[in-house]
Amino acid sequence: MAAAAPGTMIHVHPDMLQAGVELVPVPAAFVLRDASGWRLEASNRAYRRAGLGTVSERAPMLPSLAAALDQFMASELLNHEFAWSTGEQIDSRHYQVGFGRLQLGRQRCLVTLLDQTSRLDTERSLRREMTTDSLTGLPNREGFSDLIEAVAEERARHAVLVIDLLRFDHVNSCMGSLVGDELLITVARRIKGALRARDSLARLGGDEFGVLMAVEEGRVEAAALADGIRRALQAPFRLSDFEIGVECSIGIAIGADDDGPAEELIRHAQFAVKRAQASGHAETYQPQAFSVARARFAMETALRRAIEDRRLRLTYQPICELATGRIISFESLARWTDEDGRDCSPDEFIPVAEESGLIVPLGRWAIDEAARTLAGWDRQAGGDCGIKLAVNLSAIQLQRDTVPAVIEAALAATGLTGERLTLELTESAIVSDPERIARTMHELKALGTTLAMDDFGTGYSNLAYLQQLPIDILKIDRSFVTGMLTDRNNLAIVRAVLSLAQALGKQTTAEGVETGALAQTLAALGCTFGQGYFYAKPLEASSAWRMIASATTESAIDATREFPGNPSATH
Repeated sequence: MAAAAPGTMIHVHPDMLQAGVELVPVPAAFVLRDASGWRLEASNRAYRRAGLGTVSERAPMLPSLAAALDQFMASELLNHEFAWSTGEQIDSRHYQVGFGRLQLGRQRCLVTLLDQTSRLDTERSLRREMTTDSLTGLPNREGFSDLIEAVAEERARHAVLVIDLLRFDHVNSCMGSLVGDELLITVARRIKGALRARDSLARLGGDEFGVLMAVEEGRVEAAALADGIRRALQAPFRLSDFEIGVECSIGIAIGADDDGPAEELIRHAQFAVKRAQASGHAETYQPQAFSVARARFAMETALRRAIEDRRLRLTYQPICELATGRIISFESLARWTDEDGRDCSPDEFIPVAEESGLIVPLGRWAIDEAARTLAGWDRQAGGDCGIKLAVNLSAIQLQRDTVPAVIEAALAATGLTGERLTLELTESAIVSDPERIARTMHELKALGTTLAMDDFGTGYSNLAYLQQLPIDILKIDRSFVTGMLTDRNNLAIVRAVLSLAQALGKQTTAEGVETGALAQTLAALGCTFGQGYFYAKPLEASSAWRMIASATTESAIDATREFPGNPSATH
């Protein structure tokens, strides 16, 4: 069987084998069946136009097509279409073949061949362009996915390495995109030189490359190749009279027979890259770590909704004067009950908020809510209730937000003065950007606020900051306070902090005061304030107000008892 030209229709009349052969002539070609099977009779010109050869007499129908025709004629189908190719790989021809029964019940059919070679060649050419990186000539991300899918279909064990170049953006910004492109091309050559013959390299985008490798020993083999790539990139690259050092982070994902889509394997390797950036060496994807990351992302999504819907709340823990036990302030602490009714610890959601940038809207909400609460207590007291309120400031919040403006707006909205607020920041906040944080602290101090350094002694700040910055209070971390009565080292640290604060003229607050013995010892050592479960756990705003009101009443009674001659004693 053959065709004279693309789209040619050919009559076929296969009488079940008899002594003779009946032909149904059509212009250019005949398909017939005799004792030797199916064969084609056509003019050489028609045969050449069909792209099937040059001498028709020497080209009987291919067995694959003959078998298909036999199967169709033996069936009850009225028509059937399928793709068919002939020839060698280099000069192959591709056809869309159609069988159509001319009359039901008779062994006669119409065969059509539609030459699709040009269209398929064009599609393959476009596909190559779509799956090839124009700069390096390597497969791009889509082409890399195709390679992975092909290996996965063969059920061959394989691994994917994702190589992320560090600080490449600095090269682009300092030396221009042309030098950056030259560097990428050179890096690609180096990496390719470190690969084995059966490994494939791709550029996934930007400064990220991917390697597909066949593995027999799993992680060990992949880790060895990753080490080889890192060594290959260690030597500086000489470009435009500069020597450029290139470092990289490599993540590894091991493929298996039951893998999902290729993109999923690439994403797993990219996730491992994040861990590699932190550890400094190649990391292999761990499902447990990915599950933790997904849980953090889910928490981020839920936290964003909670902030937008104002479904968080503040609790308030009293800070008391150690010498008298009098409440002088409350520290406001964020609390969150998620949509499932679970109380999320600040140790869980605050790091997520800082990592995602949600700490900025969360911090703004906390400042506004604390100011409104304090103003509400004043209204219930009929004036200044005599209590300060402390609000925590995150290092990320101080870097990204205009905190003085936020504080000033909250004070204006509630009618409070700056002296009523204490702003607590950690040592890490100062270290992150000393000059900017110093300016911010002076602006906050100009508003009249009190500034406290939280968790003092656990960070790495220079003690010179204590002289240069307008810090009023040092808060001694609970890790030193809770064990100071039984641990000499903790006691020595607490003594040192208290001595330093006294020398610099600063007040101190001890966190984690859980017993009366601790409170008495700290007071004897000269600590100013205490905070902890000995006084109270964090309270809801209404409970905190009752504690304030109760303390105010008890103070009035005590004053009356102490001074019998006071006129108020007669009422």
